[in-house]
Amino acid sequence: MRPHWPAPIIFEKDKQLDLLNTRTGEINLAHAPDEIRFEIEQFNKRVVTAEFNRVVAEELANHVDPALPGKTLVFAATDAHADIVVSAIKKAFAEKYGEIDDAAVKKITGSVNNVRTLIRSFRNDASPQIAVTVDLLTTGIDVPSITNLVFLRRVNSRILYEQMIGRATRPCPEIGKEVFRIFDAVDLYPHLENLTDMKPVVVNSSISFEQLINELIAADQDAHRESIRQQLAVRLRRRLKKLPAEARTRYEATAGETPEATLKRLLETKPEELSKWFSSRSAIGPILDWQTDGDRPRFMPISHHADEVVGVTRGYGEASKPEDFLDSFTAYVRDNVNTIAALKLVVQRPRDLTRADLRDLRTALDLKGYSEANLRRAWADARNVDIAASIIGFVRQAALGDPLVPYGDRVKAAMQRVLGSRPWNDPQKRWLRRIGEQIEKEIVVDREAIDREPFAADGGFARLNRVFDGELEGVLTGINEEMWRRAC
Repeated sequence: MRPHWPAPIIFEKDKQLDLLNTRTGEINLAHAPDEIRFEIEQFNKRVVTAEFNRVVAEELANHVDPALPGKTLVFAATDAHADIVVSAIKKAFAEKYGEIDDAAVKKITGSVNNVRTLIRSFRNDASPQIAVTVDLLTTGIDVPSITNLVFLRRVNSRILYEQMIGRATRPCPEIGKEVFRIFDAVDLYPHLENLTDMKPVVVNSSISFEQLINELIAADQDAHRESIRQQLAVRLRRRLKKLPAEARTRYEATAGETPEATLKRLLETKPEELSKWFSSRSAIGPILDWQTDGDRPRFMPISHHADEVVGVTRGYGEASKPEDFLDSFTAYVRDNVNTIAALKLVVQRPRDLTRADLRDLRTALDLKGYSEANLRRAWADARNVDIAASIIGFVRQAALGDPLVPYGDRVKAAMQRVLGSRPWNDPQKRWLRRIGEQIEKEIVVDREAIDREPFAADGGFARLNRVFDGELEGVLTGINEEMWRRAC
């Protein structure tokens, strides 16, 4: 979901502006000596954009209810920006839903206390529902219940972007998760098209040694630790060239070794051992971050330029509208009905469809972006009607114009017709009802399915075939035919 991104922020020459002293928090007045222009990738890094954060938070509140299942992960530009975003989200959600628990929205960066406990809570507990991070949760953290990703900063690597997206791709049947949403407030995806697939060794040059070390200590997967190890090694090699003498002295006293020895350790030691070593020396992070200009203030302009959401669009692959997405799906089905075997079966002989055929069909359609979840969402957006139809229903609607009906209703109506088609005995009726329940869950119940749970414990196909007087295969085929022979 992509709000229309803001224009650059421009301070005209001689215009009065507020400057934030990032060390003291004081705000001073100044005048722009020349025109100053900030592009969107500089938002919240080189200029404080309070209005931008406010309107994004308010728009997010229109799409995310913290009382419902599913968690939200927000990527901020800097640690200080993360604080601003947390405050903006709390205010926006309080205005939308009434007061919310303070624990529901939390900053999770290397600067917070007990970061490992907070990450564990985000993964396992009800709160926090919304986490705001910079780089700490981009890789290696597995939280299956994440259903929303919010980008408030640019990413300069496709691979890093894919890793960040990976935070939401985990299935989570416990909350009925079928899809996840991406909220792109900074025109991120088009920006990535101009980047290569090369992975930067340093994810973010502005991230501090303190944050990286805290992230290494908190990481619980070797792949995550290895990524941080590489970043620390590159950062430390560069830092050695400009490390002040006083910082070097403090470092050796705290670490018990020279910075050069630590660099050698980073290059040669296993990530898990490194994590243990740094866990008892976390104080070396601020030492490496220490600058000789320690008391020199850094100023950031504060933008009071008005901002508003002028539109929100939902992405449908290459299509810009849900209608276009559905039209492209219809064209794909009709163009390939005679070339994809599973597609041909669904359209022409659904009675012969097997579980293997259904897997092949889903794989072929998923590769093109036509998953059942995407089709349901596009249909709901285009028609303003939310129909829980099956992938087979969507295909037949596209190819034959069959009415699209909720899959559960279709199964119930078909089973009623099957039950009324002949005088079944009581055991057969009970088994038919159980088969119908399984069809509602799996779409296709064939011989392979009958030999699996929940039927395997009762003897599988061999025993149920005896219940149906040796005609079980014909019964299953008849159910399939009744399911798709006519609309409910």
